Amino acid sequence: MSDKFDVIIVGAGPSGLAAGYMLAKEGMDVIIVERGDHPGTKNVMGGVLYRQPTEEIIPKFWEKAPVERAIVEQRMWLVDKESVVTLGHRSKGFGTEPYNNFTVLRAKFDRWFAEQVVDAGALLITETVVEDFLYDGSRIVGVKTGREQGDIRANVIILAEGVNSLLAQKVGLQRDGINSSELAVAVKEIITLPKEKIEDRFNLEEGEGATIELVGDSTFGMMGTGFIYTNKDSLSVGCGVLVSQLVEHEGLNPNEILEHMKSHPAVKPLLQGGESNEYLAHMIPEGGYRAMPKLYRDNVLVVGDAAMLCNGIHREGSNMALTSGKFAAETVIAAHQRGDYSAGMLSEYQSKLEKSFVLKDLKKYQNVGVVMERNRHFFSFYPHAVNAALEEFLTVDSVPKKEKQQRIWNEVTSQRSKYEIIKDLYRGWRVMG
Repeated sequence: MSDKFDVIIVGAGPSGLAAGYMLAKEGMDVIIVERGDHPGTKNVMGGVLYRQPTEEIIPKFWEKAPVERAIVEQRMWLVDKESVVTLGHRSKGFGTEPYNNFTVLRAKFDRWFAEQVVDAGALLITETVVEDFLYDGSRIVGVKTGREQGDIRANVIILAEGVNSLLAQKVGLQRDGINSSELAVAVKEIITLPKEKIEDRFNLEEGEGATIELVGDSTFGMMGTGFIYTNKDSLSVGCGVLVSQLVEHEGLNPNEILEHMKSHPAVKPLLQGGESNEYLAHMIPEGGYRAMPKLYRDNVLVVGDAAMLCNGIHREGSNMALTSGKFAAETVIAAHQRGDYSAGMLSEYQSKLEKSFVLKDLKKYQNVGVVMERNRHFFSFYPHAVNAALEEFLTVDSVPKKEKQQRIWNEVTSQRSKYEIIKDLYRGWRVMG
């Protein structure tokens, strides 16, 4: 193995693999260093992959990639202790080409993606930890790995090592230690079920998929969500909550939250008879635009989760990761052509992100996390209130509807004043508008 490359990529998640694929296709000498046994082993993403940003890297990837199901229905459940209020959208068009998104199992998909990257000419080494940078004076010229004689040199290093990037901290791109309110801990189980049962329980035809996001009692009213995604013959079931709020619930661990969600009367029948065959836990970025590190310096770029590129409001992370990897590759290709790897040249990467949906969306929602963290009743009081209101209104007991409406309003305002409700509506409009 040569110890000098054009580009070193640290991490073989979606952003790192996207960058590696595009760079290798351009004939550049690329090495990807992954600490896991193989790509995808350490990722707990629920499992939704978006077609359009992925196709920009590998056209018609779904014809050969190990995707699970094309998603035709997306639901949101507001969860109370024994009831749910359901919102959702179903489209037959999403189940036909060119599709909108798919469920995937990351251990399968990332391994396949890595094979495409290697076939394109990149070198992938696994079970290897990058410990530090190599310097020539103040200039970064490579990385040190935990392997014997493991120094690797390159003109550019792309950091795709995931949330809380220690290497980004070492070079001053990210502050030391991310605030616990900017991180979520996520856990996920893969529960096997015959595909016929999945299609029957979720009202799906062969090949179609559905997703359910759960908010409210599913996470004990903490800021976070649960999820249930349909695969070919399994379900991805998990939840994630802010670390800062989990710490406040002493004695409660993420697995207990997941088991609590699975035992809900609306969830339990969907999982009945399934067998758990995989369990994963991981940190995911929730800080958004406000928590983003500096994205570039001389000879270094930061992509994907390491750059806090995740939009939890719309469950978008993989598309931002892939797009950031693509933009990083385009920037490095231009830098290589000019022989200029300075911060000034690499700043084009951030310019590309700012012109795209990535930073436009993160800027739009930059205050959501702060507002929700300070107003936790959005995840506790309102899911309960909506469920209780509908249960009252839909109960047929010879009580006039006008009287029912008054009962509902009296009950809601006994717990939260009219003034507080108006303030909440205004806050929601401000941060989401």
